[in-house]
Amino acid sequence: MLKPYLDKNAIEAGVDEAGRGCLAGPVVAAAVILPKEFVHPGLNDSKKLTEKQRNQLKDEIVKHARSYAVSFVPPIVIDEINILQASFLAMNRAIQSLKIRPESLLIDGNRFNNQTKIPHQCIIKGDGKYLAIAAASILAKTSRDEFMVAQARRFPQYNWMKNRGYPTKSHRAAIAEFGITPLHRKSFKQLPDPDQQLELF
Repeated sequence: MLKPYLDKNAIEAGVDEAGRGCLAGPVVAAAVILPKEFVHPGLNDSKKLTEKQRNQLKDEIVKHARSYAVSFVPPIVIDEINILQASFLAMNRAIQSLKIRPESLLIDGNRFNNQTKIPHQCIIKGDGKYLAIAAASILAKTSRDEFMVAQARRFPQYNWMKNRGYPTKSHRAAIAEFGITPLHRKSFKQLPDPDQQLELF
């Protein structure tokens, strides 16, 4: 069972992102404020759950959260400012979009560029320790997956229905054959061979 809060007297928001390691698509962050009494035995780090479990939990989180927000940062911005800063940007935007202003932020990871003036605590592997961070990880992951599945219908060659834009063997084989799309991150190493030329789809 994950911990319900770090400070029982503060309005805490859990914050996490999804999609940092992908070759294509946005990086997505979510911020979630859960009720202090909220408990759910199945809520855990999104990477430890099946797609079906994540989707079921997403509905529970949306239903019970005091406030939640999701933010997308597209590939063009990732290429301009780098993936780390794009992840921070998505997190800050999600926090700022909450309808309730939190008094404390629980950030998954070991660092954060805080633009909100709200005190924060970075927690390594926090999505496996605190309910609010786990909830944020699920909302970020499911929101990004839904986006990539929709984009897969536009670009079926890349098998985003399954790989969601991550650097799988089949994804890289499709990039080698068809080139890249506007959704691919040009600043990322799309193919192992640095001399291989890529054309825009």
